[in-house]
Amino acid sequence: MNLEYSYWWFKAAIPPRICDDIIKYGLRHSDNVATVGGLGQDRDLKKQPLNKKEIKNLKKKRDSNIVWMNDRWIYKEIQPYIKEANRRANWNFNWDWSESCQFTKYKPGQYYGWHCDSWEGVYTQEGSSKGKIRKLSVTVSLSDEKDYSGGELEFDFRQQSPDKRNQTKECKEILPKGSLVVFPSFVWHRVKPVKKGVRYSLVVWNLGYPFQ
Repeated sequence: MNLEYSYWWFKAAIPPRICDDIIKYGLRHSDNVATVGGLGQDRDLKKQPLNKKEIKNLKKKRDSNIVWMNDRWIYKEIQPYIKEANRRANWNFNWDWSESCQFTKYKPGQYYGWHCDSWEGVYTQEGSSKGKIRKLSVTVSLSDEKDYSGGELEFDFRQQSPDKRNQTKECKEILPKGSLVVFPSFVWHRVKPVKKGVRYSLVVWNLGYPFQ
């Protein structure tokens, strides 16, 4: 799918006070090792943690800690920007449901390698997500850019025309605290290793029925 805009961003849109509240809320809860591709999704990782082989394979792809959130006040802050980006970027994707928010903590050396957020096939579990796919992803920068180094969010436009493949771009627009970026969930991206400090972010995936 060729896109005029591969992402749409808003600078310092979420007030610092709200960012701090989300960070404090996230740090009050026990975090989990972030997984990929459904690894560990079929079991309680606190009761049945990943084994050494699973952890080794996981850390080839991703190393970060997460807390899940589904509080209405957080969605109320973020969803208007998702709708606005969808309109202004002329994607006009039909979506009607947001998954739980993922509060992510990247400490020194932690990262997330190249990936896209979309899954193969539709969600099959009962509930509001059944029959739907991830269409729009959003990342909110909760940290002040002075509080860490590294941890750059980069995009790779490999899903577009051949002349854009392997063209990566650092999303510098969301470095200021409270900035957010919205992008189609099939766009490839990564978070480079944090070098110093801690990078806090919030990720939300937004679902709709498959493209026609």
